[in-house]
Amino acid sequence: MAASDQASREKRLAALGSIGSAVVLVTLKVFLVALTGSLGILSEALHSSLDLVAAVITYLSVRVSDKPPDSDHLYGHGKVESFSAFVETALLLFTAIYIIWEAIQRLVFHSVEMRPSLTAILILAFAMGIDFIRSRALNRVAKKYPSEALEADALHFSTDVWSTFVVILGITGAWLGLKFGIPWLGKLDAVAALGVAGVIIWIGSRLGKRTADALLDVAPSGLRERITAAVDKTEGVLRTERVRVRRAGQRYFVDVTISVPRTASLEQAHAASESVEKRIGQIVPADVVVHVEPRARQNEHPFETIRAIAQRRGLAIHEISANHYDGHLFIELHLEVEEGSSLREAHRRATELENEILQATDPGARVNIHIEPLGVRIGGAEEMKELARSVQHFLNSLQSEYHELVDCHDVRVRSADHKILVSCHCAMDGSLPITAVHDITAALEDRVKERFPQIFRLTIHPEPMEES
Repeated sequence: MAASDQASREKRLAALGSIGSAVVLVTLKVFLVALTGSLGILSEALHSSLDLVAAVITYLSVRVSDKPPDSDHLYGHGKVESFSAFVETALLLFTAIYIIWEAIQRLVFHSVEMRPSLTAILILAFAMGIDFIRSRALNRVAKKYPSEALEADALHFSTDVWSTFVVILGITGAWLGLKFGIPWLGKLDAVAALGVAGVIIWIGSRLGKRTADALLDVAPSGLRERITAAVDKTEGVLRTERVRVRRAGQRYFVDVTISVPRTASLEQAHAASESVEKRIGQIVPADVVVHVEPRARQNEHPFETIRAIAQRRGLAIHEISANHYDGHLFIELHLEVEEGSSLREAHRRATELENEILQATDPGARVNIHIEPLGVRIGGAEEMKELARSVQHFLNSLQSEYHELVDCHDVRVRSADHKILVSCHCAMDGSLPITAVHDITAALEDRVKERFPQIFRLTIHPEPMEES
């Protein structure tokens, strides 16, 4: 059985147990009201009747709250539990108001004949035992599977324990007053009823505040700080900029805004956000949304600053270098622009880039930008094959100048990052020292790039002629 199904089953069973207990308690207390005429017991009977209504509401809310999100309830149905608890709180307070009104009537304006008995006291003690057992069982399930509705039900039964105890004291006093002829002890029943009302108001106000907080999306105390501290320690995160938390039923919804280095790649930013989700999931069961903001590091390296500026402007740069000159930075870099750009347009973009670099690094610095085309136009397959044949023919024509060169073959031309790259194999005497071979291949590479300036890089693989 899935964990969610197990949780739903245990919560429903706990709620059904509450309904059964409430039915028994209402039956016992109504019987005692008819037997004794006690206001304290009447207040308890009303209290338990509302507990029965509340238990039914709890059962229905638990069934609804565990439904998955749908097209109309994108955050799920967890708020049903909070609303259920709010309704139960209102019922408790209405009950307390009635009990207080009736108690004042009996204490001030008219008295009611009571028929207290030892049997009534024993039955109330039995009812108090049921309240205690049911409250413990509900509280256990409410903590195991955080449920506001079950927690509210547990509070109801726990208040019944104390209120029933107060009623027992009141009816015991009335019984003793009747037995020993002490009339004023009969007033203890109405006083006990006031005590019950006070307990109901106290517990109801606490429950009402919690449910109102849940309905108004008040963040649980300390949770935001715990999440912020955990996110701040996550690898790849510069700092936590904002945390928002709301609760619906047993699930939390957390929105987090984090800052990451502005030079971080999309993959690095995604990895940081995934780590944040996992860290928050270790604190609370939550649906987490992470928003990422690019920010500059403290003491950011000038090269990172320059790359971030170029990236934001959509410019391709490379070959960044910097050194100190006359007490200021002297920065050099290569800027690639579209092949069809005019000098005026290319210079404008270079000047804008230069000005922003100066503002972000050192206003007194010097910036020298080399402008080059973004890439040489690469023709079709036939043109590239033709270039390969031309390069091979040219290399082999150099044998008269480089006697060590036996043959050049397997010439391949390809395009990468808008640049033409060429590789080939050159056979030479296998007894040549590797230093001499390196000098020859370097010279051949220079000659080819002079002859074919569109080639960005030539790579020669030397091999002994007997293996070519």
